[in-house]
Amino acid sequence: MTISIDSTTTPSNGKADKNGVHIKNGSTVSENNRAVDIGIAVRACDSEAVPGILKEISSFGTSPPTDLDTTRLELLANARALVRALETPRETMIKHNWAQPGCHTAITTCYNAGVFDVLKGGPMTVDEIAKGVGKNREVLARLLKHISAMGYVQETGSDEYAPTNFSTALTIPIIGDGYPCLAGGALRSGLHFHEYMENTNYATPNAELGPYQDAFDTKMNMFQYMVANPPLGKQFNHHMGGYRQGRPSWMDPTFYPVEKQLFTGFDTSPDAALLVDIGGSLGHDLEEFRTKYPDAPGRLVLQDLPEVIDTIQHLNPKIERMSYDFHTEQPVKAARAYYMHSVLHDWPDEVCKSILKQIVGAMKPGYSKLLINENVIPDKGADWQATALDMMMLTLFSSKERTLNDWHQLLESSEFGLKIVRVWNVQNSQESLIECELA
Repeated sequence: MTISIDSTTTPSNGKADKNGVHIKNGSTVSENNRAVDIGIAVRACDSEAVPGILKEISSFGTSPPTDLDTTRLELLANARALVRALETPRETMIKHNWAQPGCHTAITTCYNAGVFDVLKGGPMTVDEIAKGVGKNREVLARLLKHISAMGYVQETGSDEYAPTNFSTALTIPIIGDGYPCLAGGALRSGLHFHEYMENTNYATPNAELGPYQDAFDTKMNMFQYMVANPPLGKQFNHHMGGYRQGRPSWMDPTFYPVEKQLFTGFDTSPDAALLVDIGGSLGHDLEEFRTKYPDAPGRLVLQDLPEVIDTIQHLNPKIERMSYDFHTEQPVKAARAYYMHSVLHDWPDEVCKSILKQIVGAMKPGYSKLLINENVIPDKGADWQATALDMMMLTLFSSKERTLNDWHQLLESSEFGLKIVRVWNVQNSQESLIECELA
């Protein structure tokens, strides 16, 4: 059987879909004159690449030092390449459309039911798990079977399972809460994005009435929606904490010379602020900064909306909590550094300019810095985590992850008087630190 594509062929039933594709005698006919053999769907995607990938993997030896991130990530990239090469298009299609969405559904449901908290004491039978959480045994058995088939819990017998490092990590809120948070307050926007684009004739999404508002039938943005629908807001804050785990930190001396760039020349007057974290959520970054630089001079100020600040339960008393809307005048003047982590990517350029205007108005010429900790998407060879985040920004906020050219255009606009001094980064970090000063 072949997929025959011939614009001159007329379908026997005279019916065509909206793309002009017709079905006739077991063939697909389109407005194109290339024929594609259906056999391509059931053959390995790239058999010729397999020997080279295996050779690359074998070069690491039988006991590679996977505790070294560079080695681990190189092996992981090769392992993913091997899977992609060996999978058939049909298998990849089923994985995308059935297996992965089904796994997310199963993990989210089991997480909400408390299954992974009980299972970490395993191995356990489904009956024991169901009794431990007080939930339907039949449904849990089916969910766990798929989670096991996907490799995320270990099957030790008939309807018996043991935890893995992954399933045990799900019991930590900053890891586990991402599942119900995104399932309840985000992913619907991505699922309906293709319809939104069709309805808008593929226009650039509008931040006021974008794909998120369309999918959730709301006028609120995602942050407002999650706050209005607890516990999504709290879960999202946890999720951001998990997102930041295990990533190279700009505070490390090998990344950004904090002492040279911030401490040297610092104004030592009693009320001088060293670092103002704008939109800093629960204070993860400032806590890390305080731990790494316990003797740092000056004030550390955490700013976010009151509904975020008010939920903070644990924060070092040396870190000031300040309720603040970043579209209003910045109350902390002449700080050594104003810092934003994963803030501007949530907003299209016009909104970012409103935020930047308030910061620039508070900066002291020749002294203050603006530090932006975000992705800088390369023109070629972008990391999948960065491009995945770009898809989230597109579908949730009508915004984007920015290239270096995008950052220059946004930050060095004549209305601000900012200049990018340097973009700092290290190996294996998707995020960079963009250091700016007043021109």
